[in-house]
Amino acid sequence: MAAATRKTVTVLFSDLAGSTELGERLDPERYRELLSRWYDAVREPIDRHGGTVEKFIGDAVLAIFGIPQTHEDDALRAVLTAVEIRHAMAHLNEELAGPRHRALEVRIGVNTGEVVTGDLETTLVSGDAVNTAKRLEQAAPYGEILLGPATRRLVEHAVELEPVGPVTAKGKREPVEAWRVVGAIPGASAFARRLDAPLVGRRRELDALREQLAAVGRERRPRLFTVFGPAGIGKSRIAAELLRGGTPALSTRCVPYGDGAGLVPIGELVRSAGGEHALRAALVSAPDAAQVADRICRGATSTEELQWAVRRMLETLARDEPLVVCIEDVHWAQPAFLDLIEYLAGWLKDAQVLLLCLARADLLDARPHWPGASLTLGPLNDAESQELLDELAHEWPLPPDAHREVADAAEGNPLFLEQMVAMYSDGTRDRGVPLTIQALLAARLDGLDPEERGVLERAAVLGRDFSRAAVAALSDGQHRAPLLSLVRKELVRPAPSDADGDDGFRFRHALIRDAAYASVPKRTRAELHERAARWFAERNADDELVGYHLEQSHRYLFDLGERNEAIATQAGELLGGAGMRASARGDAAAARVLLSRSLALLPANHELRIELLRELSSAFWLSGELDAAELALSESIHAARAAGDLRLEWYGKLERAARTAAAQGGTDALVATAERAIEVFEQLGDDRGLTRAWRRIGLVGYNERQFARAGAAFERAFAHAQAAGDDQERARVADGLCAALVYGPVRADVAIERVQALLADAEGNIVMRANSISSLAALVAMRGDFAHARALLAEAGTTYDELGLLLPKVGWAWVAGAVEALAGDQARAAQIFQEGYAVVDSGGHERLRDQLAAQLAYILADHDEHAAARLYARVCERARSIDRDSLARLRATQALLAAGCDEAEGLAREAVAIAEESDDLNLQASMHLTLARVADPDGRARAVQLFERKGNVAGVSTQVYGRAKADREKEGT
Repeated sequence: MAAATRKTVTVLFSDLAGSTELGERLDPERYRELLSRWYDAVREPIDRHGGTVEKFIGDAVLAIFGIPQTHEDDALRAVLTAVEIRHAMAHLNEELAGPRHRALEVRIGVNTGEVVTGDLETTLVSGDAVNTAKRLEQAAPYGEILLGPATRRLVEHAVELEPVGPVTAKGKREPVEAWRVVGAIPGASAFARRLDAPLVGRRRELDALREQLAAVGRERRPRLFTVFGPAGIGKSRIAAELLRGGTPALSTRCVPYGDGAGLVPIGELVRSAGGEHALRAALVSAPDAAQVADRICRGATSTEELQWAVRRMLETLARDEPLVVCIEDVHWAQPAFLDLIEYLAGWLKDAQVLLLCLARADLLDARPHWPGASLTLGPLNDAESQELLDELAHEWPLPPDAHREVADAAEGNPLFLEQMVAMYSDGTRDRGVPLTIQALLAARLDGLDPEERGVLERAAVLGRDFSRAAVAALSDGQHRAPLLSLVRKELVRPAPSDADGDDGFRFRHALIRDAAYASVPKRTRAELHERAARWFAERNADDELVGYHLEQSHRYLFDLGERNEAIATQAGELLGGAGMRASARGDAAAARVLLSRSLALLPANHELRIELLRELSSAFWLSGELDAAELALSESIHAARAAGDLRLEWYGKLERAARTAAAQGGTDALVATAERAIEVFEQLGDDRGLTRAWRRIGLVGYNERQFARAGAAFERAFAHAQAAGDDQERARVADGLCAALVYGPVRADVAIERVQALLADAEGNIVMRANSISSLAALVAMRGDFAHARALLAEAGTTYDELGLLLPKVGWAWVAGAVEALAGDQARAAQIFQEGYAVVDSGGHERLRDQLAAQLAYILADHDEHAAARLYARVCERARSIDRDSLARLRATQALLAAGCDEAEGLAREAVAIAEESDDLNLQASMHLTLARVADPDGRARAVQLFERKGNVAGVSTQVYGRAKADREKEGT
C-alpha cells in the first residue's frame, strides 16, 4: 500500500450541462463520440498545465494540481486550465454546430486546501478541499468559474475576479466565500511583488555585479556570472538595480512547463529586443543579418544552427557597447538551453556581453560544473529587514507592534517579508504563513528525491535544530549523503551539536521546517515523536524535551480519534516536573506554560495534580493573573481534601490566606491559619510546610511594619528551607528577610553583611540572587554608594523582566525609586514609582496600588508638586483599608499640602505618631523632617538621630542637610 502524505493542492471540478438530456436524444455511439471529444478537450489543458486527472465521472471531471509533483504556481495553473476549458468548450460547440446540436455549457469550481494522498503511484486524494471544490462547481452558473478563498489569494494578481458573495455549500458549517473568474491577465505574476522598493543592503553584491559589467567593457569579451539564492531572496531585485542606469539589456526567463518550454526563453529574448521587426533593424549592419534573424524568429533546423544564430545576434548587438543578457530562473531551463548558455560563454567573440544568470542552487544538480563566476545572496540582516519593512509599509501599512513579529518570521527573506506584510494589510494575519510562501516551499520540497524528502521530514519532527544521530534513529539507519545533499541545496546548514562526536544541523529557515513537517501524516508524526522521545530519554535529555515529543505523539493520536493514556500520563509527568523546576527558579512564564500543558495531559485522579495546580496558581499570581490563580488554587485545595492529603490541603490554605491578606489587608486570619499550620506540619515533620508557615508569620510582621519581629520569623523559615533543601522557598524567604533588614532597625552595615551571606548562598538560584541584590542596592545606597546600587538594580530588573515576574518587578520599582530619592533625584524617583503604580493599578492589586500611591503623593508633595500629589492622595483617601506606612505618608502629604494652615502641624504630628508605631527608622526620620518643614525645626535633629541609628549616611546628607539647603535657597530666591 502506498505511503500517505499531506499536501496542499488545488482541485478543479467541472461538469457538463445538459448531458443527461443529450444522452436521451442521441444514439449511444454518437453520444460516446461527443463525450470522448469533451474528455479530450478537457484533458489537453489539464495535462499541459501539469495537472492530474483524478477521475471522469460521467460528464464530470476531477483534476488535481500538485500531485504527484507540487509546483509553486499550482493554483494559477488550475485557474488557467479552467479558463482554457471554457474556451475549448466554445470551440467544441463551433465544431459541432448544426440543426440538431444544442450548445454545451460547462461550470467549474476551483479550490485550494490540504488533502491526504498516496505516493507517486497513487493519485487518490481525500479531504475537505475536494468537497468544497465540488460545492463551488455546483453553485456556479453554467459558463462560469468559481474560486474558493485560498485559491483567490494565490492568483488574485494574475486573474481578473469578481466577488459573488458566500455560497451555501452542502455539508459545510459556514458558507464559502467565492469569486467569479472573468479572465486571466497574460504574463502577470500570481502575487504582488514590490520590485520598485528601494534596494536594501546588497551593496557588496551590487558592486561585484558592476565590476563584472565594467570588466566586460574593458576586456571586450563575454563573461558568465550567476547569482544564486533561494526563492524570494532578491535575485531579480539586484539585477534590476544593476540595469537601473540604462545599461542596454535583453531579458528572458525559463519556465518549468508548457509546450516548447525549452524555446520560450528565445522568444522572450526577441520580445525584450522590441520584437522581430526591431531585431531585424538592429542587425541590419551585419552581413548575415537576414539569416540570423530567420533562424531565431522563424526556427532553426538544428541546435547548432540556433546556437550560431544567437551568438551572432549578441555579437552584433554588443559590438559597440556592453550588453547585459539577464536570464532568470535558469534552474528551470531545459538541457538544450543550458547548452546554449555554456556555448555562448565559450564561443562569443569580440562581444561586450555579460550573461547574467539568476538561479536557485538546484541548477548545480543538473550542471555540477556550471561555468563562470558566481555569488550567493544570503538573508538580510535585522537592520536591513526593518528598513525594508519601513519601505513596504508606505503601500501596505503595518501595525507598529507587528514589525518585530514579521521580521522574526521572515528571517531576512525579502519575498517573505513582502508577503507577510501583504497578509497583514488584507486582514488575514490570523491565517499563519501566507499561502504564497507555503506554495513556494512545498514545491521546493516536492522536488527532492524520496530519500532526501524522508530525511528532511524526520529532521522536521526533531525541530529547527537536529543531529545526524537523531535523524538516523528516526530513519532506521545512517543518512550521511542525504544530509550533505540537503546542505548543498540550502535547505539545512551545519550547526553546533549538543552531543560530542555527532554532527549538528539547522534548518536554514523556520518556514522550511514547518513546510516539511506539515507534509507528514498525523499518524506518522505520532509514531516519529514517540520514537524521538525514547531516543532522547535514553540519552538523559531534559524532561521538557522528552515530554514535548510524547505530548505531540498524544496530540496527533487524539486528532485521529485515539487516546494513549500511557503516553499522555508520561508526557504530563515530565512536563509537570519541568514546570515545577521552572517555578523553583522563578521563571513564572515558563512555569505557567509547562504546568498548564502537564495538567491537560494527566488523568483527573493523578497524584501530582494537587501540587501542580498549586504551583500553577502561584505562577498565575506572580504574573498578575489573579482570577486564574484563585481558580487553580481552589481546585488544588478541593483535590487535596478529596484525597485525604492533610499536608497538601494546608499548603493550599496557607497560600489562600496569604493572598487574601495581601489583597484585602488584615492579618488576623492569616496568623491564625499559619499558627494552626505550624502545628500540623510539626506533627508531620514537614520542613517545607514549616518554612511556608513561618514565612507567612514573617510576612505579617512585615506588613505590620514590625521588621525586627518579621526578621526573626524569616530566619526560622530560612533554617527550615535549608533543611528541606527547597531552593524555591529559600528564595522566597530570603526576599522577605532581606526586606526586613532594609526597613527594620538593624544598622545598614550589619544588614549588608547578612545580605551578602544570603547572596553567597544563592549560587545557581537566579531569583534569590535578584531578590538579594535588590535589597543590597537599598543598603549600599544608604552608605552613599549610588553607582553600585544602580548596577545591582539593573541586574535584578533584567532578571525579573526576562522571567516575566510582574509582582517582584513592582517591588523592584519600590526599591529603585527609593534609591533615586535618597540620591536626590526626585524626578527619576517619581517616574519609577509611577511605572510600578501603572502595573498594579491595572492588575487588581489594590494594596500595592495604595502603597505606591501614598509614596508618590508624599514624594511629589515634598518637592512642591502639589497638583500631582493631590491626585495620588485621593487614591489613598478612597482606599478601603490602608497600612500603617501608607497612612503615615498620607498624613505627611496632607500636612505638606496644608503648609501655612492651622491643620498642617496636627497632620504632621499624626504622621510622626503613626510612624513611631513601626520600627522603620527611615520612615520615622522622614516624618520628623515633614514636621520640621511645616511646624517644628527640631524635627531635623531627631531625623538625624534616627538616620544615624540606621547607619543611613545618605539620608543625613541628602534628606536632612540637602533638603534644608534647597529650602533656604528657595526662600532666598
